[in-house]
Amino acid sequence: MPTPAELLQALESEITCCRKCPRLVAWREQVARVKTRRFADWEYWGRPVPGFGDPAARLLIVGLAPAAHGGNRTGRIFTGDRSGDWLFRALHRAGFANQPTSVHAGDGLRLTDCFIAASVRCAPPENKPTREEFANCHPFLAREMRLLGRVRVLVGLGRIGFDEALRTAAETRGAVWKRKPAFGHGVVHQLAEGLWLVGSFHPSQQNTFTGKLTEPMLDGVFATARRLLAG
Repeated sequence: MPTPAELLQALESEITCCRKCPRLVAWREQVARVKTRRFADWEYWGRPVPGFGDPAARLLIVGLAPAAHGGNRTGRIFTGDRSGDWLFRALHRAGFANQPTSVHAGDGLRLTDCFIAASVRCAPPENKPTREEFANCHPFLAREMRLLGRVRVLVGLGRIGFDEALRTAAETRGAVWKRKPAFGHGVVHQLAEGLWLVGSFHPSQQNTFTGKLTEPMLDGVFATARRLLAG
């Protein structure tokens, strides 16, 4: 019988071959073909980007989508972009990552007790997926969450990551609530016995450049995750 790690690897292969969304396929491939000047010598990934991390993870981080010149270039979510710079530094400080930087998929980064996934697996134009594109990608996140059977803490990056984590927890873990949990930075909601959701502002440049999100604020999110996992 296949192990969860083997099933995650099979799912990864399925995700990277997906062509369900014509608009996203056209955009990701155009970006990979035209490139940008600072990465002109790169061979872009230009395909859907699967989740990655520890198959035995108890922490699952849910973001929005790969960056056009980040994950769409490197083939790994949050790798090679400014948002990832912030995220991996915070994960390293919290003990979930073995190094504070990630520039390409073979750079030695390893996540411990942590898995990172996206709500949409292809880089979308203007970073705005459509409702149909979210719906097409959602089963991938649901299957990942089912295979990551030890997950106890979800961190939703931004309102979209938060809502997608919430929706997926309801489908796969029997999470229920009388009033829908509200998004906010640092908010904590218990979704089911032994399952928690923590909200965080997304480490996008829009938030980090303006000071809406600071490094101590992001550190606080993962300190909360550590506390919940220890409880």
